[in-house]
Amino acid sequence: MNQPNRSRRMQSICVCFIAVALVASLALASTAAAEPQGIFKVYKDCPTEKSEVALCIYGETTSGEFVIGSTKVPINKTLLLQAGAVHTGGSNFNEYRFVPPKGGETMSKTELNVPGGLAGLINCEEIKGGGLLEVTERAACKLVFENGLTGVTTTTEYVGTTSNPAILNFTNIVEEKRTGLSLPIRAHLKNPLLGSNCYIGSSTHPIQLQLTDGTTSPPEPNKPISGKLGNPTTEVEDEFESLTTTENTLVDNSFSVPVVEGCGGLASSLLDPIVDAKLGLESPAGHNTAILNSTLHNAESEAVVASEKF
Repeated sequence: MNQPNRSRRMQSICVCFIAVALVASLALASTAAAEPQGIFKVYKDCPTEKSEVALCIYGETTSGEFVIGSTKVPINKTLLLQAGAVHTGGSNFNEYRFVPPKGGETMSKTELNVPGGLAGLINCEEIKGGGLLEVTERAACKLVFENGLTGVTTTTEYVGTTSNPAILNFTNIVEEKRTGLSLPIRAHLKNPLLGSNCYIGSSTHPIQLQLTDGTTSPPEPNKPISGKLGNPTTEVEDEFESLTTTENTLVDNSFSVPVVEGCGGLASSLLDPIVDAKLGLESPAGHNTAILNSTLHNAESEAVVASEKF
């Protein structure tokens, strides 16, 4: 083959490869860009690619409070809860376990302010001892206070596992009886002195909420409190449905809370007991409360997938 013909052939092959690559990239971009539309937009992170996922769940808690031992933390920022839902396989067809959403963030990492901040938790002079660790941590404590970095935030984090996932029971929610949502969580306390690994609870020792929209039966000294179902409304788009329940209140005041772990990093052996004492931890059942005022959304995964083509 002469050189001009060979060059033209090579150019044709290159053009074909480029065209194929462009078509493939456009197809991939189209697939990646496909997201739920309309009333189903809130479920964009639902793991609908998993065939076992029957429902998509999305919740927004906008007010309420957590009471842990002697500390009350108001909910004054929106906490998001989202997941796919799979039938538990039990006799109750309306019971589902959570599957993490795309990206894995079942609960938003929303920071809530702890009233009183560090000053309400730690007195630097309570860090006793004359050893190097004690002296260093006491000096670090005073440095934090002197710089005004005394604010403490807490983030509620989901710590469900395959053996202890969140469980949603629609029958109990509709009847306003028993546990509607079983939710394993931990509280992440943050402050420069406390470090980045100060937690109340863990995946092995979670704060296990048994939330209900009915009436609780806590041990003393807590008294019964009541949640409420709220106002369910069915929205329809292109013959597919999404259920939204506004003004829903889920409560629990029967759970226990473990001690803190990891506060102060290497100095946790010094700070953990001080934080425990100020928070009143370990706090047994009957001394803690969770009140979540929320709007809850759920839709069949089939409807969410179909909305991508609206």
